Amino acid sequence: MNETQYPSETRDFELAFEEKYARVLINVEKKMVICELLADYIPIDDFKETFYRIGDLVKEGDFRKFIFDKRSLRAFHQPTMEWYFIHWKSEMLKYGVTKHRKILPSEKWFEKMVQIAKAQILQNYPDNIIDQLDIQYCDSIEEAIMK
Repeated sequence: MNETQYPSETRDFELAFEEKYARVLINVEKKMVICELLADYIPIDDFKETFYRIGDLVKEGDFRKFIFDKRSLRAFHQPTMEWYFIHWKSEMLKYGVTKHRKILPSEKWFEKMVQIAKAQILQNYPDNIIDQLDIQYCDSIEEAIMK
């Protein structure tokens, strides 16, 4: 990888694909996928398309950890989060992805919105898979890789 384009912590990752809204890196040996969002807002249909592509990578590989870098976001969209949490994570669990590391924007309001939305999702979907997942919040890609 080009050292000027990618930080040192992802130098041993391979670019799986990059599009308007996201860059996706993989490391087969570490069994990790990193999705870095590149825009401050992503329309739900584009978000789903990106995550369907990530899902195809997971289905073809042997990945266990998904790192989701959302630091570029400046908008919070509840239906997108709900789809990601209920549908996409459930599907990926079937393929062995149990570790989820999230890097949120630094704005405190965003973190609060995530907490509110998560509580609402858990209430609306009592048969959710949260107890089967290892979900942790991190401050950097490096921390997410290590945890």
